[in-house]
Amino acid sequence: MKVLYYGGQKSGKSKLAEAKALALSDTKPYYIATYDNSYHDSEMKERITRHKQQREEKFITTEEPIDLVKVIQRKETHIIDCISMWILNTIEESEENVLSHLKTLGSIDANIVFVLNDVNSGVIPTDKQSRTYIDRSGIIGQLLAKLCDEVYEVKLGLEIKLK
Repeated sequence: MKVLYYGGQKSGKSKLAEAKALALSDTKPYYIATYDNSYHDSEMKERITRHKQQREEKFITTEEPIDLVKVIQRKETHIIDCISMWILNTIEESEENVLSHLKTLGSIDANIVFVLNDVNSGVIPTDKQSRTYIDRSGIIGQLLAKLCDEVYEVKLGLEIKLK
């Protein structure tokens, strides 16, 4: 089963996605963290620490900022948190390669719960890199919604089933 949780920053996506992954799995699920720590951002380190505390010892954590396919275990359950950070990590790759990577993920015989931030509700940015990121996020969101069996929009900690 493939599931997408989509919503704004601090909407409660990760918490709901974690609960879904735990419900889908008979064993300890895998938590794939996509943050690339090369930015040396102390505030992000604090966020990561809070996420780790939130999930306690309920998951097997793997850090992988780019090649998600290589860390997926067939017949197992995974949460990828988050695709938004993965988009940033792969922004220099062609859109075709990035979409191909996600299609491959969608074809793997495993439960995968994706987490994606909603960044597409604002104005069109004035700089090229931000436009590329936001456009890619929208395109990837559409692809994931198509690939997933279930899609949830999250607002204020509440999930709204879209598919």
